[in-house]
Amino acid sequence: MILHNIIQTIFVIAGITAIAAAMFNWEWFFTARNAEFVVKRLGRTNSRILYGIAGVLFITAAVYFYYRIKNI
Repeated sequence: MILHNIIQTIFVIAGITAIAAAMFNWEWFFTARNAEFVVKRLGRTNSRILYGIAGVLFITAAVYFYYRIKNI
């Protein structure tokens, strides 16, 4: 059970980071090597939208699995 909570916490932190980067247009986030591929393909604005949606999905997945595992 502890492992599930750790993974859920990581998902929430990743989601919050992705949403914050999308909202505040963090330069360090979008020029990082991992994000450069997406920015080159989609452009900066569409990349911000994509990362914002991904952040919401990460948080939603963490909350869903928290309640799913809690009820088992």
